[in-house]
Amino acid sequence: MREFIEKMRKAGLVVDVKEEVSVDMEAPKMAAGTDKLLFFHKIGGSRAVMNLTASRTSLSLALGIDETKIVKTLADAQFNGKVIEDGTLPMQKPDLAKIPIMHHYPKDAGKYLTSAIVFSRWDGVENASIHRMQVLDDHRVAARLVEGRHTHVMLRKALAKGEKLPIAITIGTHPAVTFASCTRVPTGMELPFAAELMGGEMKVMRCSNGVLVPDAEIVLEGFITGDLTEEGPFVDITGTYDPVRMQHIIEFTGMYTKPDFIYHGILPGGDEHKMLMGAPYEPKIYKAVAGVTEVRNVVLTKGGCGYLHAVIQIRKSTQGDAKNAIMAAFAAHTSLKHVVVVDEDIDPLDPHEVEYAIATRVSGDRDIMVITGVRGSSLDPCQLEDGTNVKVGVDATMVLGREADFSRATW
Repeated sequence: MREFIEKMRKAGLVVDVKEEVSVDMEAPKMAAGTDKLLFFHKIGGSRAVMNLTASRTSLSLALGIDETKIVKTLADAQFNGKVIEDGTLPMQKPDLAKIPIMHHYPKDAGKYLTSAIVFSRWDGVENASIHRMQVLDDHRVAARLVEGRHTHVMLRKALAKGEKLPIAITIGTHPAVTFASCTRVPTGMELPFAAELMGGEMKVMRCSNGVLVPDAEIVLEGFITGDLTEEGPFVDITGTYDPVRMQHIIEFTGMYTKPDFIYHGILPGGDEHKMLMGAPYEPKIYKAVAGVTEVRNVVLTKGGCGYLHAVIQIRKSTQGDAKNAIMAAFAAHTSLKHVVVVDEDIDPLDPHEVEYAIATRVSGDRDIMVITGVRGSSLDPCQLEDGTNVKVGVDATMVLGREADFSRATW
């Protein structure tokens, strides 16, 4: 992560905050005002960064991929990087009080780990994913485990055998590893995908409980238990408070930190959160749409919480291509709520361009699809009591054969 910070610094994308800053909402509020990387030199007796990859420019630097080619390149990923085991980590007694963990918003239940990657291992399969964790004391947290996701499935298998699930979490990891951990990949392929993004290979260390972890500023090892406690409220991707739930407790048994470590915090509902929620889904949508028409780009928009709204740029060959693209996108990312399909002359990253396409190329009776009674995102405040939602697709493309009527004047 330190190498990446220096790369960002050379690109003029780092703001150094030299004065003392509080972990109690002050640092998070500062992060909300910019998409540049904030480097806090004095926070809770340590150092910390926020907004590590809060823009497409920073994500491009992290992945080493041209900003205009990120989606297409990731859509062609092979998940074949080489993972090299390179020793063990020296662990000490865990003490979360030594880490500048932040309290982000006034109504949050307390301090939360927000960037921690949970590496779990069961039956020889290793998984990696990010879970928010509410601090309970100096060695325990409550983790939000979404039902049906891989970590939760592995935990259920361990508990069924009367065992705890061995895990290790990393904080302050290279953002390419974080990105890989946020991506839906074939089972157990997060580390090989991270290695692929890191140039083809990546070294990992083995914790005493058998879990493999990559280089990180902070590593905590332990187990997810069958014990439950209240977790929340907490702000999620929509900027609204997620409700209180009964969630599993993680007990940490060991802790490793680099000398003069740098903590990484992600602002809930902030630009980095949106980037890590949405960008990993764009290649998946791209591949799905490519199966029905010629796709040029896919963007999950910041205004759509980086998760609920997609703009898809295509080259039409038949009049129905845009509607096929809409259906393919909804199938690829079931949390999508609204999809807009545009032509090649519309920049999907520019909301003014997209709105122009809607204004001049959409006839409501012909170009808008409304689908009711379908699964949506549990994070959407509009979700109905039965868990369903309404999805809308908008064909904002020119009518084939009438392009002259829609073409914009140019010099």
